[in-house]
Amino acid sequence: MAYPQLTDKSGALATALAVRTRKISVAEAVDAAITRVEKLDSNIDALAVPDFERAYETAKAMDNAARRLDQPLFGVPMTIKESFDVAGLPTTFGHPQFRDSIAPKDSLLVRRLKAAGALIIGKTNVPVDLTDWQSFNPVYGRTSNPHNSDRSPGGSSGGSAAAVASGMVACDYGTDIGGSVRVPAHFCGIWGHKTTHGLIPKHGHDHPAMSRRDGFVAAHDSPLSIAGPLARNAPDLALLVEVGADVPLRRKPRPISECRMLAITALPNAPVDASVMAPTEAALETLARAGLRIDRGSDLLPDQALQYRHYLKMMNVVMARGAPAPDGKRASATDWFDLLDAQAACIAQWDAVFETYDFVLAPPAPVLAVPHRDKAVFRGTINIDGVEEPGGNGLAWAGLATFPNLPATVLPIGSGNYLGADLPCGMQVIGPRWRDLDCIAAAEAIGNILHG
Repeated sequence: MAYPQLTDKSGALATALAVRTRKISVAEAVDAAITRVEKLDSNIDALAVPDFERAYETAKAMDNAARRLDQPLFGVPMTIKESFDVAGLPTTFGHPQFRDSIAPKDSLLVRRLKAAGALIIGKTNVPVDLTDWQSFNPVYGRTSNPHNSDRSPGGSSGGSAAAVASGMVACDYGTDIGGSVRVPAHFCGIWGHKTTHGLIPKHGHDHPAMSRRDGFVAAHDSPLSIAGPLARNAPDLALLVEVGADVPLRRKPRPISECRMLAITALPNAPVDASVMAPTEAALETLARAGLRIDRGSDLLPDQALQYRHYLKMMNVVMARGAPAPDGKRASATDWFDLLDAQAACIAQWDAVFETYDFVLAPPAPVLAVPHRDKAVFRGTINIDGVEEPGGNGLAWAGLATFPNLPATVLPIGSGNYLGADLPCGMQVIGPRWRDLDCIAAAEAIGNILHG
């Protein structure tokens, strides 16, 4: 059974249809979203930077313009992660010293969303430097999970997921390098999609310490890190991916009944708590009863312990921009090229996996929504079946798709009881590179079997 949604409010496509058919005006759609934020956010703190007045003025101007059929998000109010630049608003990455550092122009993704007709009513909360499965910082405070205020909504796109799950907005765009879209979707019981690396541009998503330097121009997207959407249904995810994509994606539809899938429920040194394993196994059993072919192991998979070590090292180099590690050692150019070689080999191995399998199913994280804490999850431990395990080991489930640059869609599959609280549980559906839309469609088909 699906974990119950907290809202019956319309999604992005439904809102756009209501506006297009003049059942509601754009101003009414925006006003309703602002009202929901004002009603709900005092207990959640998902919205870091509101932009209500500009959004409402834009909405009124749109109501006086013709409805354009080439704007699939026309009239849809949404939010976006705080780390994306929106002209006239601060981008802090959670640092107080950048509280008054105002972005001079919209990020490229924001421009594409606006060109599609969306209205950005504000920016959603993040952890400091986007480096935690929680979302709190000294600038904007702590975001709570809308299902349980004592728990984290995930991170680093936790404010994004909380805003969508609670019904404040229909959708949001976050980023993901260590599960930062997938884990919040999993923790909050919504849909999220990690895109194929390089599909969605991140120009205008730069640390303010860099982007405010004179003459700074971001000429590339960071390795591993992607931009990806969060929503309450699969069709909205697919639309958001298409709106943001640098290149058009072709669908290669295949009935889910004809797909061969591989389920991964165990990784080296990354145990999964019973609160996640029970709904995962129940979902796999339901899918098998429906006639889906699901293998539980394959010799085609890359060495997962080795993949995790390479992923962790590359991610640390990327996020530190090559600065020395805590042990004082700095990655050399040779180290970096060795990592690129390891990544290329891993990608080739996963390509071989997808010659046999259509999709891979796996948990997004080893636990459900964690209790609030003052220290980053990755710097402490996580309780797994009563044993305190290193928090960083949970990243293995994110790295499964991140290191080989694969797309992965998270869908809600049910619920479990973690540390005394009933909480949502998700599953990630991992697919071949550039098959993002097929990945989302497969997740939708799986969701229909589980909850139809």
